[in-house]
Amino acid sequence: MAVTLKDVAQRAGVSVPTASRVLSGSSYPVIDELRARVRQAAEDLDYVPNAQAQGLLRGNTGTIGVLVGDVGDPYFSEIVNGIHDRATAENLLVTICHTERDPARELGYFRMLQSHRAHSVILAGSGLNDESYRAGIATRVTSFRAAGGRVVAIGTPVIDVDRVLVNNRDGGRMLGQHLTGLGHRDIALIAGAATLVSTEERLGGLKEALDEAGARLVIHHGPPTRDEGYHAAGRLLEQHPELTAITGTADQMAIGALSYLRDHGRSVPGDISVAGFNDIDVSKDLSPSLTTVRLPLREMGSTALDIALGLDLGAGTGSGEGAARGAQALVERQLGVELVVRQSTGPARTG
Repeated sequence: MAVTLKDVAQRAGVSVPTASRVLSGSSYPVIDELRARVRQAAEDLDYVPNAQAQGLLRGNTGTIGVLVGDVGDPYFSEIVNGIHDRATAENLLVTICHTERDPARELGYFRMLQSHRAHSVILAGSGLNDESYRAGIATRVTSFRAAGGRVVAIGTPVIDVDRVLVNNRDGGRMLGQHLTGLGHRDIALIAGAATLVSTEERLGGLKEALDEAGARLVIHHGPPTRDEGYHAAGRLLEQHPELTAITGTADQMAIGALSYLRDHGRSVPGDISVAGFNDIDVSKDLSPSLTTVRLPLREMGSTALDIALGLDLGAGTGSGEGAARGAQALVERQLGVELVVRQSTGPARTG
């Protein structure tokens, strides 16, 4: 027979309401001695509380919903790891929803999380610069907030919500300045979808730096995958043999380009320099190791959950401050980016 709350209360020598207050995490005051007895009784009896019932009392289940474009993408997986780091410390359940960057699927998952009374929803990754998506996500956020939920976006959001930002434009500019400083004037970018805000930002910063140096930029848009980087590198070099550098808006695209160049006998960085963005774990272990823009991916995830939980972030979590937008004060945290120069970039070839 399943252990009940009444069994726990009897073993601890307290009333059922007192046992409920202790085990549900209620803020109702219970003296330390009774609290300890209830917890010990629950442990002795292996009592597992009904999270759904507790959620009805609290108005939420304590679940954190995370909407990610692709759980197999190292960008998203590291962000999720950061969320899990904090969720484990807070004894919270995380539900990961793989949207495949499909707006309808993302909105459907958001509605599902709301129906299950999630405590918070974290929008991980860049939003789509699309009016129908913007309207749909605004409706969901308004409805979810009205029921007491919290929404936090990682990356530049398409509507006003609490957010964790990184300066993608600065990262693109730093990468462009690095390449032009090495003498590169014919550069290709293998970029993600043009409708992604993060792609726009990274492309914008890179182009600013190249324009200042009088360099030319050739752009290829496609899925942010290793295979796309591989095939795009081949097409770009066939169409533009004068290229001396290839960069990607994601490391896995740059890794694909590195593989193509290796398979076709092109030296890196002697013939072609290659650079990426995000600094996923494998980047430093490649041969040659990949020059890239480092984003604090894990910290982005943990900071987003801190905001969702209303925790005091304190020092060292970012330079941004809370900002008032409209009638509601929204929380914004800005985390730094860093150019990491490794072996895959060098002086532009001559001749």
